[in-house]
Amino acid sequence: MKPKAGLAPRAMLSFLSDYTLHNVMFGAALIGVISGVLGCFAVLRRQSLLGDTLSHAALPGVCLGFLWSGTRSMESLMAGALLSAALATLVMLTLTRRTRLKMDAALAVTLSLGFALGVVLLTFIQNRGGAAQAGLDSFLFGQAAATVRADLYPMAAVVVIGLSLVVVFWKPLKLMTFDPEFAAVSGLPVRLLELFLTGMIALAVVVGLQMVGVILMTAMVIAPGAAARQWSASLLSMVLIAAALGALAGVSGGVISALAPGLSTGPVVVLVASAIALFSLLLAPQRGLIPSRWRRHHRRSHTSSDRILLTVYELAREHGDWSYRVEQGAVDAYYGMVTEPLLNALAQRELLTAAEHMPDEGQHWQLTPAGYEYAAARSRAQNAHRRLRQAGRGS
Repeated sequence: MKPKAGLAPRAMLSFLSDYTLHNVMFGAALIGVISGVLGCFAVLRRQSLLGDTLSHAALPGVCLGFLWSGTRSMESLMAGALLSAALATLVMLTLTRRTRLKMDAALAVTLSLGFALGVVLLTFIQNRGGAAQAGLDSFLFGQAAATVRADLYPMAAVVVIGLSLVVVFWKPLKLMTFDPEFAAVSGLPVRLLELFLTGMIALAVVVGLQMVGVILMTAMVIAPGAAARQWSASLLSMVLIAAALGALAGVSGGVISALAPGLSTGPVVVLVASAIALFSLLLAPQRGLIPSRWRRHHRRSHTSSDRILLTVYELAREHGDWSYRVEQGAVDAYYGMVTEPLLNALAQRELLTAAEHMPDEGQHWQLTPAGYEYAAARSRAQNAHRRLRQAGRGS
């Protein structure tokens, strides 16, 4: 796809109606949706390397599919990739269950073995010569511009089947993701569900090989789910947001690569997905790094002033008078610091008010009705938390 410079309205319309652009955008959106949905489970189960392993392990299958069919037909290559990814899944699960290897080590072994075998087979095919193998190495980084309408039909079928299976097995997958021990006790076939989920992720990887490539496909599995995790409070909302973000990354990457000269679509799609993930990690309101740090700083300042408020409350309660006046100098001496700024901050929040206490000449403070209610609620919450901690130590 050649870039369009100085697009007038008619040229823009022509650009947006471009056949290749439509294929790329639709294909990238399909990849983003299925990768985002299934990647959520990998992110929550802390198996982010799983997508990387399956994508690299799919390369031998692509080569074997070509050797079997003798052509670069999408059906044969996808079938080979899926078979190879399924075999890698069995190897990985066997290593974790039959040996002392942990999951991360098993994933690394499977990834290295699969990719090495794929490179060997790819070199063998290229050394054979022939026009049929031309462009086969594009599966390393993807070649979205070569996508034709006929390639989209098997991709769409795989996406529809994958999403349908997620809907059908939603409750078992949800339970296995958050509490596999309880799922096993409840009678669910946890191992079979793990194999099923891994196979579904393999499907997502296979769908994206031509568009994004073996090396970069792992980012499409992980980035939308990681980004959606920052914006969601439930698995359902996380899955829906991940699907939307994945589709957005795919469509945006396709358009950007069409507008810019010499840019490959696959890496651009991955860059957009990674940028969305980075933006979410930094700026998501509830879980983003910057808002979280700001809330911690805000909470610390409020906690310091709240501690002083609780001190005034406890003194008032000991004296049996919620309007008891506390001398500012005594508060300074108790905390070993100048507390006037914090006391003024409490006064601005209308929790304390300045008061005179004749014949003493120093500044005094007393609780307002709102301050008394706020401090009482905080005191009850602290006492309840303290009892829970003591009960936890006792058990």
